[in-house]
Amino acid sequence: MYRYDEYDETIVRERAAQFRDQVERRIDGSLTEEEFTPLRLMNGLYLQLHAYMLRVAVPYGTLNSKQLRQLGEIADKYDRGYGHFTTRQNIQFNWPVLKDVPDILDMLADVEMHAIQTSGNCIRNVTADHFAGVAADEVEDPRPTAELIRQWSTLHPEFAFLPRKFKIAVTGAPDDRAAIAVHDIGLQILRNEAGDIGYRVLVGGGMGRTPFIAKTVREFLPKAELLGYLEAILRVYNLEGRRDNKFKARVKILVHETGTEEFIARVEAEYARSPKPSVQADPAEVARIAAYFAPPEYEKLPATSDAFAAARKADPAFELFAATNLFPHKAPGYTALTVSMKPIGAPPGDASADQMRRLADIAERWSLDEMRITHVQNVVLPHVRLDDVHAVWSALVEAGLETPNVGLITDIIACPGMDYCKLATARSIPIAEAISERFADPARQREIGPLGIKISGCINACGHHHVGAIGILGLEKGGVENYQITLGGEPGTNASLGERLGAGIDGDAVPGAIERIVETYLNLRTGVEEPFIDTVRRVGLDPFKPALVAPAPEAADALA
Repeated sequence: MYRYDEYDETIVRERAAQFRDQVERRIDGSLTEEEFTPLRLMNGLYLQLHAYMLRVAVPYGTLNSKQLRQLGEIADKYDRGYGHFTTRQNIQFNWPVLKDVPDILDMLADVEMHAIQTSGNCIRNVTADHFAGVAADEVEDPRPTAELIRQWSTLHPEFAFLPRKFKIAVTGAPDDRAAIAVHDIGLQILRNEAGDIGYRVLVGGGMGRTPFIAKTVREFLPKAELLGYLEAILRVYNLEGRRDNKFKARVKILVHETGTEEFIARVEAEYARSPKPSVQADPAEVARIAAYFAPPEYEKLPATSDAFAAARKADPAFELFAATNLFPHKAPGYTALTVSMKPIGAPPGDASADQMRRLADIAERWSLDEMRITHVQNVVLPHVRLDDVHAVWSALVEAGLETPNVGLITDIIACPGMDYCKLATARSIPIAEAISERFADPARQREIGPLGIKISGCINACGHHHVGAIGILGLEKGGVENYQITLGGEPGTNASLGERLGAGIDGDAVPGAIERIVETYLNLRTGVEEPFIDTVRRVGLDPFKPALVAPAPEAADALA
């Protein structure tokens, strides 16, 4: 993991001190709310529906045990005993009191954390593949690149007031697990024909009211040219992005309205005229950053574990977990273990303070003191010996974190919705809870197979509904919550946007509609190996449209 140097420490401490003064002036009335708003947003503090919300950055999702324990302490002392993991690999506290926020920032600084640039029209938290550094298929660990971008973008004077927020994601593997195609900039690390490592650069992806899949602007960018090329993209956007209409201010709109080829031409022209040596990263600094991400000293273990195999045979509940929540590790005898934060009937992504402390203990003992927050709101223990998986599972059972549903229909992404967010037009959490309860049976989940449901409580799409295999968008219609369902979205390697299935339906009708959509899929798939998304792409939407209409009571009784 990266460790702060004196510059990081100074920046974070000074920012916390500045914000303490700003909060004191807001409380005593020296600052109006209008004057205070941009200041608090620059420090990750939102004013939500019922209270302030503090969004804490977890750069590229990587945490150690000390940091997670501190987050648990903050949840206990300054919130209501829990935190919420987000789709940007961050954590949010939904109930802090304004006067306490400076103390929270000081507590974060004590463990090399902060809330800088988790809001506002700036470059937000840089995200990455949550299996970075351990995935056998990756060309290179994307975290050193993400850390380089974090350092370059933090308090960057030219890009502190962009037309709108700006999000960057990095993956180091051909199988995109970082959703780079729905980011303002997506970077894929790859090798060219000569064997050199560089980046495929995508620009203009995003969701919200006008969703787009990003366009490739460079098939191969040499590694040394990364920061200069990013500056060229940001400079074109900063100069030409819309500032008269916030709904059309994202770079995706600029790319769309300018045209991909013309946008590329403008970026290349800007890059050609820039003084490259002044913006290229110092090779010594790149090497310093990369050294922090050197692989740990794994034990030399056989590729298989007799103890692990025996435990799977002996315990059906453990077998369910092992079959679902483990990811192949590049080191023999190890696995990356995903802890689902989606227990049946509970808000997706929430973790209690006690669960945070228990996860910290588990990671410290069995995962080389490291965790990853995923963009699907789960937690990964990236370095678990196969011999230890059963012990980890047993500890997760004690913490209530053993749900065996990773990648399945109850592993739902959901934004906070109208329960917390003042922008929301409908609730997300109750819909997610109801769907997970409807499909609670583990055997049924496995019969259905991989299926991503994503739920947003408004058009801003914080729940990524556009790229859900089944997407659910909650809106207000005539004073009533109304939910539109889309099918066919995919955030990964074959990224696509879902298509609307039909007219919106009431919230109470959503679980039944999802069940009928799933039953239609099971009847249409060519075999148990055909995933839901492939069936939708093969047959189209028409066979699924009747699922939006609930059967008449007589018909429902007949089917019961």
